[in-house]
Amino acid sequence: MTNYADLSTREAYGKILVELGQGNNDIVVLDADLSRSTMTKFFAQAFPERFIQCGLAEQNMISIAAGLASCGKIPFASTFAVFASSRCFDQVRMCVAQPKMNVKIVATHGGITVGEDGSSHQAIEDIALYCSLPNLTVIAPSDSIETVEAIKTAVLTKGPFYIRLGRPKTPVIYTGGCKFNLGKADVLKDGVDVTIIATGIMVARAREASAKLSQSGINCRVLNMSTLKPLDSQSIIEAAQITGAIVTAEEHLLHGGLGSMVAQVLAGNIPAPMISLGINDTYCKSGKPEELLEIHGLTSENIEKAAKEVLTRKLLND
Repeated sequence: MTNYADLSTREAYGKILVELGQGNNDIVVLDADLSRSTMTKFFAQAFPERFIQCGLAEQNMISIAAGLASCGKIPFASTFAVFASSRCFDQVRMCVAQPKMNVKIVATHGGITVGEDGSSHQAIEDIALYCSLPNLTVIAPSDSIETVEAIKTAVLTKGPFYIRLGRPKTPVIYTGGCKFNLGKADVLKDGVDVTIIATGIMVARAREASAKLSQSGINCRVLNMSTLKPLDSQSIIEAAQITGAIVTAEEHLLHGGLGSMVAQVLAGNIPAPMISLGINDTYCKSGKPEELLEIHGLTSENIEKAAKEVLTRKLLND
């Protein structure tokens, strides 16, 4: 039995694919010459007859995946997030999103934590691009345990998916197991003073910030918004009603990401003081993942600081 808690999100993806493939002959996996990095290599070793190595041709990979879906297969197409969003966007739009094909695009190396690979390999626009497409479900799991449940859900749920995974191993959020509920935010901690809404790797940092804030007497609500589309608007509205102050945190451009989506919900329903943490209209440097996160203010300390600032704004409004 695989211990998924010991794995990165991409490793968990590779391992669960094999388990699911053992019980479902319709699962087919495609890769764009990166199977050793996306970890689809495990599926290729177990089921070579159901693995298609497309080479450096992401556009063709998506088109082939759509064709397989039209024949009743469940294709998983994988590459780095920057290539899955930038190189083959037209094929995703025309061949997958518009006809609602049952294609699961699982992209690894999302965000800036690819580190030393530099800006050419750092996907910081992918969530905005995929969330702009009708009919697509978009997920950014917080850890390896949630990744496994998201992949299981994708197999059982008909329609196109984009699932964003990372490169490095991340802290485990769901040490006691995860009951993944597609389209619903998970309340990791109740609180009445301020809400932190995070996605992907920033969920662990949100929890760290919440623990530090509690030492200052600030009762913080923490939401894991792993499903970005469809967005759980009701949980956002409830958080604003309960706490009256919101902080969002994401490893993505501020424009078109989680913060933008949360702001749209608040503006249309229950305006509340809000601060968004993300990458502010710039491409990033090459560097170690933790260094890059610090440069762009994506740390637990920055979340803690933002929570205190937005709480001050709320008190001033009161």
